Amino acid sequence: MSNREWHLLSRPVGWPKPEDFALVEAEVPTPGEGQVLVRNKYLSVDPYMRGRMSAAKSYVAPFELGKVMQGGAVGEVVESNAEGIAVGDHVLHFFGWREYAAVDAKHAVKVDADAAPLSTYLGVLGMTGLTAYAGLLRTAAFKEGDAVFVSGAAGAVGSQVGQIARLKGASRVIGSAGSDEKVKLLVEEYGFDAAFNYKNGPVSGQLREAAPDGVDVYFDNVGGDHLEAAIGSLNQGGRIAVCGMISVYNNTEPAPGPRNLARLIQTRGRIEGFLVGDHYDLQPQFVQEVGPWVASGQLKYRETVVEGIENNLEAFLGVLRGDNTGKMIVKL
Repeated sequence: MSNREWHLLSRPVGWPKPEDFALVEAEVPTPGEGQVLVRNKYLSVDPYMRGRMSAAKSYVAPFELGKVMQGGAVGEVVESNAEGIAVGDHVLHFFGWREYAAVDAKHAVKVDADAAPLSTYLGVLGMTGLTAYAGLLRTAAFKEGDAVFVSGAAGAVGSQVGQIARLKGASRVIGSAGSDEKVKLLVEEYGFDAAFNYKNGPVSGQLREAAPDGVDVYFDNVGGDHLEAAIGSLNQGGRIAVCGMISVYNNTEPAPGPRNLARLIQTRGRIEGFLVGDHYDLQPQFVQEVGPWVASGQLKYRETVVEGIENNLEAFLGVLRGDNTGKMIVKL
């Protein structure tokens, strides 16, 4: 058996280029004591991976040059040297960007393929879902009656933020997206009260039109002009949860900050960044509350599925371009 895996050859400057990466054929690893061998079935590609391609100091170590990259994955155990995990079990782990992975049992989480499709454990019931849940309810301290604005609202995290806010009693939910088709999806399928295409005009003007009474919560996936617009529309006591800033990830020069930060004094507003890794204590509560919403169809989700390990890089670049609707998944 062969084991194809993606290696990082050089650190991208600006937009990643194909020559920064290589699809390498390697041996299938042999699991050691306390490990399982997993044949990956679905791989996750996410915006945060762009940061790990840089050598800059961050909250997580950069990918090593000349070695296989990492990411969320779910697959089937084909060999086990660990108690509690048997051949045929399905597990969630963090050794993606490859076809086979030898995983320490303590880093493998068993998932039920009968309870939900395996791919959902990388998205709506996985890390992206918990990111939406924790960022909205804990970091942004959402409360019933809040007006909520979400950028990148058709993505895996943003679409879930808006729907959770709606299910929790938001007075108004507004989303931004990068195409008219995605705007239609937000309103007609996900139940947003209003949405706009940020490419159709200044974000600040479109947000004021969509939220004439201002916003109490802004969930930021984009940064840049979206963050500045949200500060401009923030109500007194408003909260901004910064999840990501995809608009600046490939910049080669520092991005200018919002020009209206002084408005936070007037509104007594708060901006707080967060990492999902700091909120895993919410996982049981998240699954207990969101799982039934997904099962009943109250909370809808989309996946953009790309076939084949050979297309893993293109799927990742597609996330940076905004090609995906919902969670971007690579199916092996």
